[in-house]
Order: sequence, then structure tokens, then C-alpha cells
Amino acid sequence: QVQLVESGGGLVQAGGSLRLSCAASGRTLSSYAVGWFRQAPGKERIFVAAISWGDSTTRYADSVKGRFTISRDNTKNMLHLQMNSLKPEDTAVYFCAADTYLSVIPVQWHYWGQGTQVTVSS
Repeated sequence: QVQLVESGGGLVQAGGSLRLSCAASGRTLSSYAVGWFRQAPGKERIFVAAISWGDSTTRYADSVKGRFTISRDNTKNMLHLQMNSLKPEDTAVYFCAADTYLSVIPVQWHYWGQGTQVTVSS
């Protein structure tokens, strides 16, 4: 079992930055692919970014490429998402997730955090 807890969300103006963190317990994150997803009100949960467990290959949604950076700190068992140049359309609840393999499909991820709210004002 892996327990995930997100932090770092908040309210920021358009063009600003936030850094989300996800703390893991129960198992070491180095054995898992880890990722970030987001869900806006009334919309489905969608893929944002992920990093594989083996060669640390990263993958990003087109909407966040060049603005967001995913990273993992295996020594602290943590995952981060640096979000720059934020836009109002980035407003959502952000979830971290872990599973054996990297996928852009939310239902294929087994472990989830409770989410953290990110609100970007225009």
C-alpha cells in the first residue's frame, strides 16, 4: 500500500507560480511511476504529467508543456510539480498518483492522494 498526501495548492494570479508536493508513505516511490492529474469543476480528471520509475522518463500534457516540471526526490519519498506561468484554465483540484506503469489514463493508476486545490485568478 502507498499513501499519498498532496500539499502546496492555493490561490495565485495569472502568470504566477506554485509548487505542489506529494509525500508518500508505506512504500518507496522509487519503485513506482508517479504522476499528477487535475480535475476542474464539472469535468473529468485528466492527465497533467508523470515520471516513470525506471529511467525517470517524463511525459506532459500538451497544455502544460514548457510551463510545468515534474520531479521526484527518492531520498525523501516525494514528488513535486513546479507550475509556472499559470493560467486561469489551470484552476482545478490536483491529485498525485502512483502505479507500476506510467499511463495518461486515470483509471489505470492504483494509488491516489486526496487532492489539493489550485485556483488561478485572471
